[in-house]
Amino acid sequence: IVNIIHSVQGYHSNTIRFLNVAFDSSGDSLLAGDRQGNIYLFDLNGNRFSLVQRTMQACTALAFNLRRKTEFLVALADYSVKCFDTETKELVSWMRGHDSSVSSISVHGSGRYAITTSTDTAQLWDLDTFQRIRKLNVRQSVGIQKVFFLPLSNTILSCFKDNSVFAWEFDTLHCKYQLPSPVEGSVLLYKVFAVTRDGRTFVAGGKSNHLHLWCLESKRLIRIIQMPEKVRAVRHLEFLPDSFDGGSNQVLGVLSQDNIMRFINIETCKLLFDIGSPEEGISTAAISPNGRYIASVMENGSLNLYSVQALTQEGNKPPPSMFKVVQDGSKCTSETNKLIMKVTPGRSEGPWKSKGSKIQTRLLKLQENPALENKENELPGGLNKKRLRALLKGFGEYPAKYRMFVWRSLLQLPENHLAFSNLIDKGTHSAFVNIHNKYPIKSRKLLRVLQRTLSALAHWSAIFAETPYIPLLAFPFVKLFQNNPLICFEVVATVVVNFCQHWFEYFPNPPVNVLSMMENVLAHHDKELLQHIIKYKVTSQVYAWPLLETLLSEVLTREEWLKVFDNIFSNHPSYFLMIVVAYIICSRAPLLQCNQVADFEYFFHHRNNLEITAVIKEAYRLMETTPLDIHPRRMLEDFIPLTKGQYPIFNKYPKFIVDYQAQERERIRQDEMEYLKERQLAHESEAKAEEQKAEDEAWYQKQKLLREAEEQRRKMLLEEEERLAEQRQRLAAMRRELKVKELQLLDASRRRFLNYQQDQLQMELKRLDDEIARKASMREQETAAALQDVELRRMELESQRQLFEQHLIKDQEAVTKEIKEKVDAHQRKVDLEDHRVQRLMEIDREEKQKAQTVAQENVAKAEQKRTDTDWRLQVLQRLRRDDQDREKCYEEIVKLLHDNRVREAELLKAMRETEEKKWEDVIQKEAQLEEEQKAAAAADEHRKQFLDDKINDALELAEKLEREDGYFERPCDLKAGRTERGVEVQQVPRSGNICLNDLSALVQSPHMSLDRRRELARQERELMAEVRQLRQRLTSQARSRHPPAHFPATTWTP
Repeated sequence: IVNIIHSVQGYHSNTIRFLNVAFDSSGDSLLAGDRQGNIYLFDLNGNRFSLVQRTMQACTALAFNLRRKTEFLVALADYSVKCFDTETKELVSWMRGHDSSVSSISVHGSGRYAITTSTDTAQLWDLDTFQRIRKLNVRQSVGIQKVFFLPLSNTILSCFKDNSVFAWEFDTLHCKYQLPSPVEGSVLLYKVFAVTRDGRTFVAGGKSNHLHLWCLESKRLIRIIQMPEKVRAVRHLEFLPDSFDGGSNQVLGVLSQDNIMRFINIETCKLLFDIGSPEEGISTAAISPNGRYIASVMENGSLNLYSVQALTQEGNKPPPSMFKVVQDGSKCTSETNKLIMKVTPGRSEGPWKSKGSKIQTRLLKLQENPALENKENELPGGLNKKRLRALLKGFGEYPAKYRMFVWRSLLQLPENHLAFSNLIDKGTHSAFVNIHNKYPIKSRKLLRVLQRTLSALAHWSAIFAETPYIPLLAFPFVKLFQNNPLICFEVVATVVVNFCQHWFEYFPNPPVNVLSMMENVLAHHDKELLQHIIKYKVTSQVYAWPLLETLLSEVLTREEWLKVFDNIFSNHPSYFLMIVVAYIICSRAPLLQCNQVADFEYFFHHRNNLEITAVIKEAYRLMETTPLDIHPRRMLEDFIPLTKGQYPIFNKYPKFIVDYQAQERERIRQDEMEYLKERQLAHESEAKAEEQKAEDEAWYQKQKLLREAEEQRRKMLLEEEERLAEQRQRLAAMRRELKVKELQLLDASRRRFLNYQQDQLQMELKRLDDEIARKASMREQETAAALQDVELRRMELESQRQLFEQHLIKDQEAVTKEIKEKVDAHQRKVDLEDHRVQRLMEIDREEKQKAQTVAQENVAKAEQKRTDTDWRLQVLQRLRRDDQDREKCYEEIVKLLHDNRVREAELLKAMRETEEKKWEDVIQKEAQLEEEQKAAAAADEHRKQFLDDKINDALELAEKLEREDGYFERPCDLKAGRTERGVEVQQVPRSGNICLNDLSALVQSPHMSLDRRRELARQERELMAEVRQLRQRLTSQARSRHPPAHFPATTWTP
């Protein structure tokens, strides 16, 4: 859509590079930060832009999807993170805490939290308070790649440099799970990551053309996507959102090392479209959340904005012939190969159609055979060695912009990160600890990179620790690749392995065999020059070896050196030797003028006015015209790149000499350490001796000075004593004269003083008399005033006493009133409580009496019914028997009545126990009364049923006896007794006793007449009638006093 370039006009016009871009949550606004710290806001709908902030520092990361839509976060080069407002353009907050550059900022879906990630730590921030909540620290050997929030969840995903991926719960920060290690054969170093908008699919890539596709729900690797062969490393990954995929994005953008961003379908593994090109490469990119725009920062520092809708149209698709069509092997059975799917050209919707499709297809077929025939000319990154050579011959050098990329492709660097890290972790080699003393380099960074590179070479192979010229050989590449230590080491190692063949066979001497090959070539092409050099006893170690061991860096400028090595890396390793010979031949004229060895040495150690293009052409001529028997190609092997994974073993040197030198160096180092220790001890002893000597000299000097001072003081004292004696004599004479004068004056003054003293005494006596009189009058006045004051004070005290007594009386009255009110209130409270207690006791007593009365009535009723039933049964049994069994019947009746009395006693005891229990229950809880009454009602029903059953049995027995004997009372009288209720329990034993006494009298006379028997029967009927009347009377009384509907809460058993 648009290309944005930030240029500055002035005396030196230049372009300011953009570094980072970020969309807002709507996708209609875009933030971009440049190298000078300027933050621009682009309104894509309004087609406007504005400068929102000048931070004066390069920004390393941006985030524009906060909860407050006008605020954004920017990470700066000083390791801090700032929050600005796009409307007010003011600083909202400043967050510090990182010790290295912040590489990414991830914002939670709510916009309230953010995670900032650097290489050594990740920090969680609250964007409401801008305070740090938690901090994730890791070991330096592990390192952090990226930490970010998963979309649509409260999960944090952390990716480390050791390929471990952990998921954390955001609320508790507890580890939820860890992704397992990939299957064998598919391991790659993760560098970049991307997640779909639904948070279910996770993609990781790194230094490979493979992409790992993980399912976060099942936590397993579901697919390995193989990118085209041109892709050797992945720099950035991001999914392209779609409004209709529900968040399960299918299109993935892959930015590779060739600065081209390819968009593929992860399901079909079809290439959909790409943006960027090798000439206009992409540095980084961002996709809007609505999937409408792609913003990319280009390698030249400009900002490009693409329309996804226009890119996805068929007319804008790339031709399918860009990549070779590959298919998965059907016979592959390993788990890794089952997961691998290769990216193929075309789209998932159907084949690409355009006018040029046939032409592209024909070109694809033409490229198959040359690719198979010239496989050795194919280089990583899609380059061709033969084409590069043609380009080099045409222009003499590679473009400066792409030189490093071409070199890396020509040397086929494996980029073994793990192996290089292992070498670096071994630390600085002892041979290069003090390299700054031998090679004083001003740049500390350059010196540190040189020291690390040389140490890694020494750890790789021991020969490099003993080789004195290895710093000179490695320095040009260290200066060239100082920002990438891995590439620097691998370039030097590749140069040593291929272009320095047979150099170390005669160690520690120069490579005589290599120098002999060069001397043979020089003798063949310029014998006169060689004879001139030999004439002055100049060997190849003087004219060839300095050029070899410094890789021509001493005699060439930077541009000349780069141009030479463009040709060296593009040809056979023997070309390097030919370049040296060509340099000597092209310097023929000045060399023929030299006639001293020092002149030759100076010439080959300093820059000379020589056309490097002629040297390169001469080297090519030598390569072509040199006979095969003396050609270095016959002795040197072809170019062999370093192996991937681990570096090859380098042992082409006399190991015993190197080991001996290493041992000798170690021995010398130990001797030096011992010598240094002894020298340090000697210096310390010498310093102590000198210090003691100095102290002694100072003491003796001090003593000498003290003696001299003492002698001088004595002389001064003698002189002073002599002067004092003379002065004493003069003073004695003067004192005598003064004494005489003084006596005279004293006599005159004494007389004058006596007169003055008499006058003074008189005046003093007069003054004393006046003072005594004045003081006496003043004392009288003071005494009168004191009396008045005392009287006034007494009156004040009296008034205060009276006032105090009034206040005291008022206070007493108030206190008395208050105490009286309190006592009255307390008395009312006590009376109320006593009344309540009395009322409660009366209620309890009434309830107890009522419960006792009801219980007694119920017990009396039950016992009366039971007694009547038993008595009637016994009477009916007695009347049924005949005269002969009458006595036995009477004895059984007596026994039954006796048992009845025992049962009555037990029943009374049980009633008393039940009554006591009920009293306790009534006291404890009145609320249980209703439940107990229900239980008593149920028990009463049960008892009624039981008595009815017994009375029915008695009626049936009475009817039977009446039918048999014919003289007993009618059953209707007994049926009338079934309706009686509420008989008093005290009447039962009374009627029972009467009956039993009568029956006992009957039992005592077994032989009675028939008249006597009739008389007894009549008396019995009369007693029964009286008992019946008494029962009716008791029932009526009980009904009148207690309604039959209320029964005590007592449980009974039949």
